[in-house]
Amino acid sequence: MKLVISQTALNWFKEEMDAEPSSSIKFFARYGGSNPFHEGYSIGVTFDEPIKEAVTFDVDGIHFFIERDDLWFFNDHDLHVDVNTDLEELIYDYVKN
Repeated sequence: MKLVISQTALNWFKEEMDAEPSSSIKFFARYGGSNPFHEGYSIGVTFDEPIKEAVTFDVDGIHFFIERDDLWFFNDHDLHVDVNTDLEELIYDYVKN
């Protein structure tokens, strides 16, 4: 599995979440919402320190990661993170690896 953060999404994290070099940002399975694989769950995003990270992406000193315990959520797909510029919010694309 891969985690891919677009330049537009990176800028969003810097502007909207005040992410800076040395920040660690976790993507995780969150109860509520929906996604293509698991009704009742969606992606959560938070600042956190890794414990048992399984997937990482580092850019501009910012560490993005997914923990091993959350891999089930992605159903063997890569996660591509971008921004819907009309709504100015993150969008997620699940790409079969």
